[in-house]
Amino acid sequence: MDRDEKEDKTIYKVVVNHEEQYSIWPTERDNALGWKDAGKTGAKAECLAWIKDVWTDMRPLSLRKRMEEATRQDQE
Repeated sequence: MDRDEKEDKTIYKVVVNHEEQYSIWPTERDNALGWKDAGKTGAKAECLAWIKDVWTDMRPLSLRKRMEEATRQDQE
C-alpha cells in the first residue's frame, strides 16, 4: 500500500449505473448523473473488495441481454 492510500481517510460509497457497472465515489459528493448508490460504504479498500465479490460478470447489462437472446434464438 502506498503512502497516499495509508493517509486516505475518505469514506466511499459504491455506486452502480444502468449497465450494472460499479465504481466508488466519496460519500460527501453527489453521485454523477446516471449512477445510484449500491448500498455499501466504507474505506476505499473495503468498497473495492465488495465490488470484486459482487461484480462477477464485467460485461455491460445490455451486452449480456443481447448474448442471452442470441443463445435462445440459436436453440430454437
